[in-house]
This record gives sequence, structure tokens and C-alpha cells, in this order.
Amino acid sequence: MVKPTDPAFASLKPDLTVHDIAAPSTPRTPADEGKEFFLSERSEGEAPIRVYEFKLDADGGPSKEGSYIRLPPAYTPYILRVSLDAGTPASKNGVFKTNFPLDGGAFERDRFTERSLPTDLSKPIRVDLPISHAGAFVYWVEYDGDTSGERIKGREGYFNIDPILRVRARTSILSSDSKPLLPPQGGAELLSEIVNLPLDALSILTVVSKWMGPISQWKAHFQEASDRGYTMLHWTPLQERGESDSPYSIRDQKKYDLSGFDTAVDSETATTRMEEILRVAKEEYGLLNLTDVVLNHTANDSPWLAEHPEAGYSPSNSPHLSPALELDTAILEFSSSLAGKGLPIHVSCQKDIDTLMAAFADYLETKQLWQYYVLSTEAEKAAVTDALLSNTIIPWTGEDVAGRTVVELANIVRSARLIQGQGTLASRFVARVDGGVSAGFVKSAFPTLGNDVNALAQAWARVVDVLNVPLYAEWKEDTRVALDNIKNRLKYRRLDPNGPKLGEITINSTLVESYFTRVAPHYQSDPATYSLANNGWLWDADPLINFALPPSKAYLRREVIVWSDCVKLRYGSGPADNPWLWEHMTSYVTYSARTFDGFRIDNCHSTPLHVGTAMLDAARKMNPDLYVCAELFTGSEEMDLFFVRKLGVNSLIREAGNAWDVQEFSRIMHRFGLGKPIGSMDEACMTSMEELAPPFGKGPTRPCIVSPLNGSTPHALLYDLTHDNESYLDKRTAEHALAVAGIVTFGYCAVGSVKGFDDLYPKLLKLVEETRPYEITGLSENSGISRAKRVLNSLHREMVIGGYTEGCVWRDSNYIAMTRMHPVTQHAYVLVAHTAFEQRGKERGPSLGTSSHPSKFICGFAIDILSHEISEDPELLRGLSARLIELPEVPVEQKNLVSEPCCSFGPPEYFPPGSIMIFETQLERVDLELDQFCKSDAESAFGGLDLVDLNVVLHRADTEERDATDGEIGVYDVPGAGQLTYCGLEGWMHPLRHITRHNDLGASSFHMDGFPNLAAPVQWFLERFERVKNNAPAYLRPKFFAIIMTEAYKAARRALIEQCSEFISDGHDFTHSLAMCAVQMHGIVKSASLDPVKPTPSLAAGLPHFSAGWARCWGRDVFISLRGLFLTMGNFEGAKNHILAFASTLKHGLIPNLLDSGRNPRYNSRDSPWWMLQNIQDYVKMAPNGLSILSEICSAPVPYERQRININIYVDWDTGLVFGGNADNCGTWMDKMGESVRAGTKGVPGTPRDGAPIEITGLVKSTVRWLDELSRKGNFPFHGVFASVHGEEKFVTYGQWSDLIQKSFEKHYYVPLDPSEDSKYIIDPNVVNRRGIYKDVYGSGAGREWSDYQFRPNFPIAMTVAPECSTKTMHFTCCASPDTVLRGPLGMKTLDPSDRQYRPNYDNSNDSDDPSVAKGLNYHNGPEWGWPLGYFLRAYLYFDTRVGEGRDDAMWTLHRLHRALLKPRNHIRTDPWAGLPELTNENGAFCRDSCNSQAWSASTMLDFLEDVYKHAKS
Repeated sequence: MVKPTDPAFASLKPDLTVHDIAAPSTPRTPADEGKEFFLSERSEGEAPIRVYEFKLDADGGPSKEGSYIRLPPAYTPYILRVSLDAGTPASKNGVFKTNFPLDGGAFERDRFTERSLPTDLSKPIRVDLPISHAGAFVYWVEYDGDTSGERIKGREGYFNIDPILRVRARTSILSSDSKPLLPPQGGAELLSEIVNLPLDALSILTVVSKWMGPISQWKAHFQEASDRGYTMLHWTPLQERGESDSPYSIRDQKKYDLSGFDTAVDSETATTRMEEILRVAKEEYGLLNLTDVVLNHTANDSPWLAEHPEAGYSPSNSPHLSPALELDTAILEFSSSLAGKGLPIHVSCQKDIDTLMAAFADYLETKQLWQYYVLSTEAEKAAVTDALLSNTIIPWTGEDVAGRTVVELANIVRSARLIQGQGTLASRFVARVDGGVSAGFVKSAFPTLGNDVNALAQAWARVVDVLNVPLYAEWKEDTRVALDNIKNRLKYRRLDPNGPKLGEITINSTLVESYFTRVAPHYQSDPATYSLANNGWLWDADPLINFALPPSKAYLRREVIVWSDCVKLRYGSGPADNPWLWEHMTSYVTYSARTFDGFRIDNCHSTPLHVGTAMLDAARKMNPDLYVCAELFTGSEEMDLFFVRKLGVNSLIREAGNAWDVQEFSRIMHRFGLGKPIGSMDEACMTSMEELAPPFGKGPTRPCIVSPLNGSTPHALLYDLTHDNESYLDKRTAEHALAVAGIVTFGYCAVGSVKGFDDLYPKLLKLVEETRPYEITGLSENSGISRAKRVLNSLHREMVIGGYTEGCVWRDSNYIAMTRMHPVTQHAYVLVAHTAFEQRGKERGPSLGTSSHPSKFICGFAIDILSHEISEDPELLRGLSARLIELPEVPVEQKNLVSEPCCSFGPPEYFPPGSIMIFETQLERVDLELDQFCKSDAESAFGGLDLVDLNVVLHRADTEERDATDGEIGVYDVPGAGQLTYCGLEGWMHPLRHITRHNDLGASSFHMDGFPNLAAPVQWFLERFERVKNNAPAYLRPKFFAIIMTEAYKAARRALIEQCSEFISDGHDFTHSLAMCAVQMHGIVKSASLDPVKPTPSLAAGLPHFSAGWARCWGRDVFISLRGLFLTMGNFEGAKNHILAFASTLKHGLIPNLLDSGRNPRYNSRDSPWWMLQNIQDYVKMAPNGLSILSEICSAPVPYERQRININIYVDWDTGLVFGGNADNCGTWMDKMGESVRAGTKGVPGTPRDGAPIEITGLVKSTVRWLDELSRKGNFPFHGVFASVHGEEKFVTYGQWSDLIQKSFEKHYYVPLDPSEDSKYIIDPNVVNRRGIYKDVYGSGAGREWSDYQFRPNFPIAMTVAPECSTKTMHFTCCASPDTVLRGPLGMKTLDPSDRQYRPNYDNSNDSDDPSVAKGLNYHNGPEWGWPLGYFLRAYLYFDTRVGEGRDDAMWTLHRLHRALLKPRNHIRTDPWAGLPELTNENGAFCRDSCNSQAWSASTMLDFLEDVYKHAKS
């Protein structure tokens, strides 16, 4: 029996018990009730609200995999949370729209509720949607476009909510010792209690009512189905049947079939009694009721067709069918005249078919159907003549046609679309050209004919003859196809061994089926109106195209596989096109929805979508919890999904019978019936506890459990056999049925079967011809596999309701094993099936393992077919003569293998093909609290860690860890996955994020060690791993490992964020991820301390290349990164330590570019001191009591041997600009030195930038302006500098220096757009490459003057730190060019692509003889660097909101700039290094020589986001 669980688990399992199912006393809608729930106060013991979170793409639409979301039934209202990254395009005045009635009221498909998206770009964007009832709903986001007034509608997404199904509860099918119980023993006994039945728990049985006998006998069928464990009956249509007697050919949709009653009853009484018997099935036998709904057609003898012929397709309302009707009539006439023509009336061989088809082709020729295609030459001549004589000529105004050949003229007529009616086939000679038009055309084409009317008419006739050539060809091709299809159908119907082998050809049994129903009594008087097209289907047809509408010629070409007893219904585009039909069919579906619990949409793929949608909407208004299933034959999973999400189909019918071997059957079960794989991690790892704010703005805050959604696949209703498929005796073997039944019912999905499968009916029952009733066999000896099916169906229901969500599909040779396991108790059932796809001997199978748990045999069955001969009973429908054998107890042996214990059984003496065995397994020493224990106390374990501790816990690249452990420990090398990026938790989270979200358990071998010097986290890990080791089986250890690592990561990440500034803590996930980069880069590495004597934390320039030793800590990198990674974070102590460490190494106004712990600093950078001064300024302004740093005393440096580098720095006191460098060195950040001997570039700088680089000028200006401010306020003891100006010693105040730069900046750096303004600036027009920019350098050395004018991404630095340097308008103008010219996906191009030196792909291993790229000399001549992007965004934000498009509305600017964050945001989220790269190659391409995560790339992005944050606050 399904084991009861302890209270610890009870809280995890959904409560399916329904305590009160009485109808509400007020006419409130389900949406009203949901709203009231969230507005009401919390009740005592109320469970946390479930929140299902779904993330939209940047453009506001769902991803492809997320276009459809299936949500659970709203037993209790819950939340669908839609989230969107802040600043994405869709957040720009974004509005979320859905037709779910969020604010209460009734659902209307075209009525939409709106929710405005939050506008704060610094915080996450979330919209919480209260979900309260079932249905199919659409949503989208609408937002502002790039142009004023433009609104963009994002891609639509769909969410379908499962209905609530309720049935009577049952006792367990198994006894206390796990043996099946029959009904007299109390097994699966119906109880009075009502429970909710999840869709996966459905066991559906298809029945055909006309084979059940009169309605008075139906209770016996109900009892049989109930005893066999079914929970729902699928009824083929119960309405009055047409003359064919097919249930799917419904004569009157509003009347039940009266032949099912014992005595004559009227229609109203029949409805009452039918509703009563269906209520009995549900309430007394625990059987829900589902019916087919037929929307596409009606019976050919439906009486209302005579009154409403407009309901069908006829030549009257669909004129293109006219020739098809003539062809169909010709078949009827020909069929009735065979004997008189001496033609065969019986088909006995291929020769008869050939003879008949040759004769019919001749007969069809006499019908002259070509006239529907071509223009009438005589009529065209007459029309031209009339126009010429009456002077109603329309002059030709097209191209010159005089002197053209008739072929050329015909082509011009076609291209000018002068032919009216062509291709419509509406009537004979419907194709024509207006006489006035043709007269004007022919006069222009034949000017030499003057006004000769006859000559002109003859000339036009010659053109018409050419026009008709392809039209005759079209007719011939259509006729050929039609004749081929008629021939093939004739062969199938009368000669094919698999066909019906019909007899004599007569007027009543024509050559082939009739495509049209001739509605009596009006057909003879008005055949065009009362000849209605029959329905059918087409091979490989597009299901979205109605083959009865033009331009389809399916009826004319005889391509429809027609149902001659069904008239295709013509709905038009909406109710206005056919009011009576819409009202009639809407009434049909609404009364059906009132009576039944579910619909199966018959012929769903051919149902027009707008019809299906409208009908189901009407049905769901009557029954909001209507279950809808369908069988689709689209041949495309994408098209299947299209129908599912549009119609709100709850389950798609899948067929196990389609599997041709063990491998394919296993694939079907894995795809449709697996549930979740055993050991799934999503629920344990991806959920989080939060507080839910009231979704309506008022009401209480509630605790909630948040789970991410990935998108859904359509739910499966898996049939072992459907009512329209061949039996297993025909298709595989009769024995195979039992194996299929067992495998299917162990799927975690709805399952179905057809009455007769359990009884082993030998053949497919024909719905039209068959008249015998079912034999009721119950659970008797002659009931086929029914006693086994009872156990299987009951276990299926119990396992789903009991929460056995995890499964495993295993196959070997001819065996398939299915396991269903409870994720908490680890109790499981295992079914082993010996398949019988083909007839084989009854040999014993191999020994099989069942589980690593102790196992127990429950039961086993084999089927012995006593005779495969089909003995037709003329009175009853009966199955094959067979005997169900209950297998004896199978001993289970416990083995101890090297890896883990394993249970196995020796093969039973009798386990032939077509047998099944069921085992029960239970993990010993179940630790039901292990999940919770693994998640517990993480906050206290990690909450006390500081940011440096967190660097150890979260990160540490391989070289950092080896440095800390003297080379002993590096990153983990996971078998099958390779080396992790980090030793810390972030290293594990990259693979775990995918595994836990998608339950991809293909690779799950993990190892874990503690972290040194971190007592609390180490102890926390050890306690949990020890308990997992002692209590969890090997297959569950990956799950618990993932839980532990995920909880630790979340706790460590929270600990990090909580220590940060308000800007970080209140920020969105991108801000948080960048903050993680700050911790990623800042840690203790013994070989790279800030102090030469003791280990202290230091900042790495980038990982993995700049992580340890002399290469870790770079002066320039530190001070470009310090503001973002320290100051915006609130880590002022870390910032101060770096400032003081470098200040202690100051020599001759320089700081080292490479610190090397202060032991061997390298002074090869002339921009680093200015970056440091900028950071001291930032520190003073941002840190509490920041000014005090100016009073700090720096310790003396350790003696070292200084390097001598000539960088020749000086100030030009005419301009205030600082110059330096020469052609032989590169003292700015663009510091690549040539290394290639082969290319002759060794020692040659790639980008000298000697002179006054623009960013240094900006930094100098910022510094002296700030010092002047400090000095004036008395906060700085100095007022200026002593300088030699033109040979004279002078004192220059900071203010004077600032003014000099202010006056000279624009003149020396700006390159005007208009060359006429060149005289205002220092310009050499001969070397200007691009205008409207700032020069990169001023004063490059002799012979390199052109390099001043190179367009590079350095000027935004000056614009950011010294925005006052020139006019705002000019600054803004200069922002536009880099956005289009330099900005790449993840960074800024380091050189204008139009520059001759532009080489965008960096490859340091390239040692070619090309000096421009050899050994990576182009490092800064095109590759796209990450860190300048932040400065560009900051500059753009500053100036655009002051003088640009964002002046009146800053949100315009903010949204524009946030688009530049889309790629970096995605990169940091998905890259295993969880950072932003140093650089990329062209257009963001990966560069293998780049650091995967670079400090300054993340830092400047944080700088920008902080600017955005401050902008929002202001």
C-alpha cells in the first residue's frame, strides 16, 4: 500500500481533500473569491502562498521555451509572478496586460487587465498576478518604442491553469502486507469523502454507448469500470446519430440518442435521464465523465441543414466549389451508367480499375471543366467590340506596348493584373478582362490598326489565346491529380486487401465516396445552395488552413480523405458571418459543459482556432473547471503547442501503441511519463521563502514559497490503446497488451484505455458497422487482463495523489522497468515488464536489479493466450480466449556491491513475454528531516563573515587557492565536467544552476572539502555532509550536495549584500552580481599583499591571468576599479588600505603600475598617479569622514631597486596640459609593447600615446579643481604649485591651473563637424579621419601627428570626471559617435573601425610577420575593452539628461543606456566566471587571451549603476 507519511512530510504534500463542495451562495466569480482571499486576514495555520516566478526576455516577451506555462489547479489561490530585468526595453513605461480577470469579475477573452511596471531602474521589476481559477489566458507587455508616441507590443505568452477535478476517495488497493485486495476484501473501496484529483491521477476509459445496451444496463458497466480502477469515462458522443450510425456523425447536437432508452421517451425526458445516469456514474461509482465535442461537422442527414444550408460550404456561398461539385456529380452519373456502357461493375483486378478510369476520364472530358479556368475568346472579342463601338474605352497608361509580340503583351496583361476572376473557379468563363480596359490596351498595342474594330478584336483574341495557355495547363494538371486520387481511392475501396472491399458499383455505392451531400428536398431545385461539402482530412496539410476555402482546390483535386456521412460546417470569421450556426453550436457546447466534467475535442487540428477558442470560452463560463483534452495530428511539436496554448488544452493524447520497440517505448515514457527524475533538485534548491506583499496593495503580508518556472510542455494523456487504433494482436502481439498496460500506468501522467483492451478484443471495432454489445466480464476469469489492470490503475491513482513525483525508466533487451518514488520518504514502487513486440518463446529472462533499497515482491501477472484464433460471437463483443496468471512470490536477494548495496531477484520460473512484476522498495533509516537540516542555520554560519572571508568562501581561482595552500589545493576537477572556475561556492553554482533548474542529472559526481580558517562555515558543512553520508543513499547524495551548496551560496551572497551600501542592497540582480565581482577580486593572496611584511587583502586586476604574485595588483587597475568595487559598495576600509599602500610607494610623483607587494614595484605608468588622485577625491566625497585620509601618515616603503624609465613628464603652462612619454614607451593604459622578433616589433609600443592623452587631461582638471575647492575651504594646507613658466619661477594656484585647462581643452581637443570652423581650433585638416569628435591625444611626437586624431574610447573619461571642460552641447554631440561607432556588445572598440590601424581580433600567440598583429600588438587597436563602456554610459547619462533627448524626460536616456547593459547582464549571469571580461574580439566574440573576469570592467559598470541610483533618488 502507499505508505502514510509523517507530519514532517504532510506539510509538503498538497491537501487534496475537499471539505465542502457546496455551491457558493452568492453569484461571485472565482476571480472575485480569489481577490477576497488575498484581501482577507490570514487564517490560523494557513500554509505559505505558492509563488511561481516567470522571467521575461528583455523585449518583454517570453523565451521560446517559455511561451507556454502550465500552472497547477488553484485549490488555494496563488501568485504568478512575472519578472523583468530593470532597465530593459520592455520596462520603458511598460504595461503588463492579460485577459485573466486579476481584479475580479468574469473572464472575457477580449477584456484585459493592466498592471503598470515599476519605473525604478535600480530595483527588480516584478508583477504579482493572483491566480484563482482554471482556464487559458494570454499576456504581453506593451511599452514605449524609440520614437515619440510609438508603443511596442511584445510577444504574446500563454498560461493555462489546470482545472479542479473532484471524485470520491478510495481505500488502498494493497493490504497492510502489500498484497492486492479484490473488492470483497476492501481494496480500492469507494469512500464518502471527496478529494481533488490531479490530472496526472486520471485513469480514463473510452466507451461507445451504442455497444453498452440500453441506459438501464449502464450501471453494470460503471461497476466494471470502477472495479478496474478507472476514474473517468470518455464517452463518444451521446447525441442522436446520423444515418451512418457513427457516434461522430451527429444528427442533432441538442438531442441525446433516443435508441439508448428501454422505452420511448421525448427529448426533454431523455436529457433528464441522461444527466441523471451520468450523475450516478460520478457520485456512486467514482467516475467522472468526459465527452467528445464535435465542432467541425454534422451528420449528412441533420434535419436542420434543409433550413440552414448556409451552415455548410456550397457553391452558393463558396463559388470556388462549383467545378468540384460538377466533378462529384459526374462520378455519380458515371457510377449509375456502368452496366449500360459495358463497363465492369465489380472490381476484381487492376485491369478493371484501369478500364473504369479510362472510361471516366473520357466522360469527364465531356463536362468541359476547362471553362472554369480560361477566358472565353468569343466573349472577350465581343467585349472589346462593344467598348470600341460605344466609345467606353479606358486608355492604357502603363508601359509602352506598341510593337510588342502577343506573348509579351500577354505577360504585360498578367503583370498588370488586368484579368478579373482568374483562379476563382466561381463559374464558367469567370475569368475576364473589362472590355473598356482591353479596348484601350489593344489600341495602344496595335496603333497601325487605327480604329478597325474587327481587326482590333481579332488582335485581342490572339492575346487571349496566349493568356489561356497556362490556364489550360492548370486545368489539365488539376484534372490529372483528381483522376489519380480517384483511381487510388477506387483501388483502396474495392481491391486493396486492407480496404473495405466494397462490392458492386451503383448509384448508392459509387465509384468513390461522394464529396457533397445533396440536401433533400431542395437539392433538385437549387443544387448550388443545397449541395454541401462533406468533411474529411488531408495528408500533411497545414492545420491552420481551411481546405474548404480558396485558394485551396482540395475538393476539385479530390485530395480530401472524405467522411461522406459528415457535412463540414462553415463558421466564417465570426458569429456575424453565420449567426444561426454559432448560436446552435454554442448552445451545444454549453449544455455539454454543464453535464460533463471534460471535453475531448474531436478532430481538433482541423477545428478553426477562432471557433475552438470561442466554444471553449463559452463552455468554461458554464463549467470553469472543465477538463479539455485533444488528439492532434499536426506532425509538429511546435504546432501542437500552438493549439494547446491557444485553446487551453489541458492534455494531449499520446499513444503508447506507436512504440515499435523497447527503445522507442522507453523514450515515450521518459518524455511523457517520467515526472521528475529520481533525486530531482529543483524543488529543494530553486525554491525560496519570502514575504509576499499584498497583490492588491492592501491586505496582509503573507509568507510565500517562490519557485521559478522554465516554461512547460503539453501535459500528456497516455493511452495504451485508443478507440480508433488497431489492436495489439494486429499491430504487435496479444501478449504485449499486459506489458503495455503496466508500463503506461506507471507513468506520471494521465492514462487512458479503451473498453475492450482489458478484455483482449482481437480487432479494432468499427464505429459504423459494429452493432454487437459489450460483454460485461467484470473481474472474472475470462476478463482478460482486467484484474491486473485494477491493480495498475489503482496504484497509478494512489502514487500520484501520494506525491510519488520522481521516476526512472530503465530498459534492457526486451525489458522495461519503471520506478515511481516519493521524493521525501524514498518509498517506491518498481514495475518490471517483459515486452512482447513480436512473438518469442516463453524462456526465462535474466536476473534483474530493482533497487538499492530493500525490496519486496507485491504481485506479478502473465497472460496466457489460449488461442490466437478469432472466434466471432454473433451476439456479443468478446475478447480472446486467455488466462491471466498470477505469478508466485519472487524472492528478492540483498547484495553488497563495491559501490552500494543492491537488491536483485532471480528470474522467476515463469516470466514470459507480456508479463509484469511489481515490487515495493523502502529506504532504511529514512531521514525525513534531512532536507530541512541541510537548509538550516546557514544564515548564522555565514552571517558573521566579512568581505574578505567571503572571497574565500565564494571564489578563489586556481592560482589564488594554490598560493594560499602552498600549491597543494586548486580548483575541483569534476569527472565528466572538467575543472571548475573557482574553489569556492561560485565554482559549483555554475553547473548546479542548470542541473537544479532543469533536473538535468546526467553528470552528478561531486566532491567537497572544507575551507581553512573559517570555523563556522566549515563546521556547518561538515555536519551536513556527515549526516548526508550516513543517511542518504548514493543516488540521492547529489541532490543533498546541491541543497547544501545552494543554501550556502544563498546565505553567503546574502551576507555579502547585507554588508554593502544601500545602493547595492536595494539593487537588482545585476547590481548584486557586480557586487559579487568586488568580493571575487579582493582577497588575501600571500604572494601579492599590499604590505611587504605581512599578508593583507589586495585587489586582483583580473582572473585568471592577474590573480597572484607580481601580476596581481596593478596601480592603474586598482584606481580605475577602486570607486566601483570599494566605494560604491561601502567598503571604505578596503579602499583606504589600497590608497595608503600605493601612497607609501610614491616616488617622484609616480606610483608603481605593478606593486608586487611593495618589494619590487615597477614605475612604468604616467597615468596611474592621476587615477589615484581621482580616487582620493572620490574617497573624500563618498566615505564617512573621508577628508581625514588626507591627514594619514604613510609608512616608509621597503628599499628596492628602482627601474629607470624615461617618460619625460612636464606641464605646458600655456595650456595647463600635462605632456609626457615618447615613441619608445607606452605609459597609459594602452600599454602593449611589441614582442615579435619575426615581425620586427620587439620593444616597439603598439600605442605610445605620447603627448597629452585626453583622459589624463580630464583627470588633471578634476584634481586641480578639487584641490582648489579644498584649499578655498581651508581643508588643504596647499594652494598651488611652484613652476617654471617660460624660464621664470612662478607660483600657480590650483584655480589658475584649472582655468588654464578650462580655456585650452576645447581648442586643443575638439575636431569640429563643420570644416569651416577649423580656424577656432588647433587642427591639421590633412590628417583628420572623423569629425565631431574629441582627439585621443594632443601633441603626439613628430611624424606621428595623425595619432592625435584617432577616435578611441578615452574621451568619455574626461567628460565624466571633468564635465565642465567644454560646452555641454559639444560634449553631448561627441557622445553620439561612440554609441554607433565604438560601442560593442560587452565593451568599447579601442579604435575607430574606419582607421587604417584597426585590427579587432587579439591573438597573443600569433607570431606572423604582420607587424600590426604579431604577438598581439593590436591589443588596443580594435579589440573591445569592457571598462571604457562604464565611462561612456556615465558621460552619456550626464550630458543627455541636460542637453539631449533626456532633458525633459530622463527615463528616455536611462532606458536607452540600459539597452547597453543587456549583453553584460546576460554574460555575468551565464558565464562560469560570473564576471565581465577584460576584452572581447570583434563584435563581442570570445578572446581566449583575455581575462575572463576583470576588476575594472565590473567596477565602471557599478559606477554607472550608482549614477542611475542617485539620479532616481534625486
